[in-house]
Amino acid sequence: MPNATPRKILITSALPYANGSIHIGHLVEYIQTDIWARFQKMQGHTCYYVCADDAHGTPIMLRAQNEGITPETLIEAVAKEHQADFAEFLIHFDNYHSTHSEENRQQASEIYLRLRDAGHITTRTIEQAYDPEREMFLPDRFIKGTCPKCGADDQYGDNCEKCGATYSTAELKNAISAVSGAKPISKESEHYFFKLSDFEEMLKGWTHGGHLQSEVAKKLDEWFEAGLQEWDISRDAPYFGFEIPDSDNKYFYVWLDAPIGYMASFRNFCAKNDVDFDDFWSKDSEAELYHFIGKDIIYFHALFWPAMLEGAGFRTPTAINAHGFLTVNGQKMSKSRGTFIKARSWLDHLNPEALRYYFAAKLGHGIEDLDLNLDDFRARVNSDLVGKVVNIASRCAGFISKRFEGRLSPRIAEPELYKSFVEQGSSIAQHYEDRDFGRAIREIMALADQANRYIDEKKPWVLAKEAGKEQEVQDACSVGLNLFRALMTYLKPVLPEMAENVESFLNAGPLNWGTLQQPLEGTTINKFKPLMQRVDEKAVEAMLEDSRETLTSTHSNANTVDNTQNQPSKKSSSEPDTTSVEPVAEEIQFEDFAKLDLRIARIVKAEHVKKADKLLQLTLDIGDEQRNVFAGIKSAYSPEELQGKLTVMVANLAPRKMRFGVSEGMVLAAGPGGKDLYILEPHEGAQPGMRVK
Repeated sequence: MPNATPRKILITSALPYANGSIHIGHLVEYIQTDIWARFQKMQGHTCYYVCADDAHGTPIMLRAQNEGITPETLIEAVAKEHQADFAEFLIHFDNYHSTHSEENRQQASEIYLRLRDAGHITTRTIEQAYDPEREMFLPDRFIKGTCPKCGADDQYGDNCEKCGATYSTAELKNAISAVSGAKPISKESEHYFFKLSDFEEMLKGWTHGGHLQSEVAKKLDEWFEAGLQEWDISRDAPYFGFEIPDSDNKYFYVWLDAPIGYMASFRNFCAKNDVDFDDFWSKDSEAELYHFIGKDIIYFHALFWPAMLEGAGFRTPTAINAHGFLTVNGQKMSKSRGTFIKARSWLDHLNPEALRYYFAAKLGHGIEDLDLNLDDFRARVNSDLVGKVVNIASRCAGFISKRFEGRLSPRIAEPELYKSFVEQGSSIAQHYEDRDFGRAIREIMALADQANRYIDEKKPWVLAKEAGKEQEVQDACSVGLNLFRALMTYLKPVLPEMAENVESFLNAGPLNWGTLQQPLEGTTINKFKPLMQRVDEKAVEAMLEDSRETLTSTHSNANTVDNTQNQPSKKSSSEPDTTSVEPVAEEIQFEDFAKLDLRIARIVKAEHVKKADKLLQLTLDIGDEQRNVFAGIKSAYSPEELQGKLTVMVANLAPRKMRFGVSEGMVLAAGPGGKDLYILEPHEGAQPGMRVK
């Protein structure tokens, strides 16, 4: 039911980086946000959904140089591609803009100057790696070399993707610039810093003030425990971005002006639509502001961003809604398997609304990762949408059209049944409001099952063959179509195009919670047309094959710069990179495998590791000695359930020094990750110390 009190709501998604295509990992967020925005509009609220391309940074500058074009030309082309993909996935923005805009330049400068004048900006000289050939400072991700820990080649300047070690660029061996191949030198430069610690008390209150999911708020406590550090907000020329006011050739770091892009896009919208910007962004605004983001960029949005807004005299967000990452078939998206799927590849083979439905059916209000199992996807869409929902209309519409000239019964024959469907709308609406889309879908499908049982019980196809049963046929099919109307109203935020076709078919105006109070009685429907095709297994296979071919043919060569930004996480665009590409492992010989010493081990003790969100510390008995091992299995096991279990460990792995201590081996586990992670348990009769062969 519509809320009695109309609300004013502004919604944003994180900004996609203007240096690459949209893929299905990104779409989790935009589909989630679009569903919520559409739902709010259906409730009669004033609701705006804005976004923009994040168009600044070193990767964009270098790619443009490599392609012999200007950065402006590059970001314009990428923006067109992004918006075309979003439109075909039925993601409706009230405004889509760019961070490389005059509105964003003015807004970023205004916020910076307010922070500076209030004493929240400081400067100091730092030392950085510098490319003497290209005459530019190098972010860590633009330096490659040999890992100082494990000796792996071609690793980044801040971490090793083979052994997971982190280090400084000064420790990297045989370091070269990924831009030119030159050996970097060390050079000093003055940088500008935002004094985040000035807002520590404010942020402690805000992060625990109901603006974040509880697990996010707890995670951020680690930052407070470690102490809030000053944030480097400047970059040296050459850099594609906005120059800092009153500076000597210094530029705003992309993460400074990227979130300000939300404000800039909305300001652009306001100018075109006579909307008051201050109604939504002033300190005393009564409007609601929601950001939807990936969990990998929480600290930018939940620490830096509200502190910047507070310091500059603007309102802070009502809530920041974080989501998890996407896996495909239980694994990280992979180029070699064809599961690193671009939005365009999906559109070339499969229905975008089918993906919207599947994501909605899997999305909750937490930050758990989401798996797109393609077999389950096909089965669920075919069963739920085609076999249940559309089936109701297709079974009933033919009788109404052929026997009753498209006219429904003058009175609904099952008012109590229909009333129960309408009353369920309040619960479904609350699930949408809570972003618990999966629960909403489950309730809708339970109603669909109920509607199909009703039709099965009435059997209009049997009644149609019996004399004198015409009214019963019309009544049963009219009830069925009214129940179908309720289902499609509840599915409209998820399936907007299908809902539009249903509105045309039912010929009774827009589908809306409020209009369901009155059933369709005596109205005339139009001829039924198919609303959703079954997902063909061959189409799924063709998409996977196309993804393999496309990504193989466009795979970057050794001279291509990695498209990342210099920021405190391995992810690097202004929008959440919800996937990691999983390369094919190198082949090894049998002799290499034979070197592994796999032993049965008993878990004598298991403990939490302070300030580690993935690790458990295990004391393992392997017969003649005990070993200390750190295992990344905390998401699946509590320490209590592990103690006493037998498992399998790699006993001859070289000890690895970690910041929590020394790990003296490795426990073997399998599974897609998260809660679905299982340590290997040996057969009955196994004893600690036994070799596994």
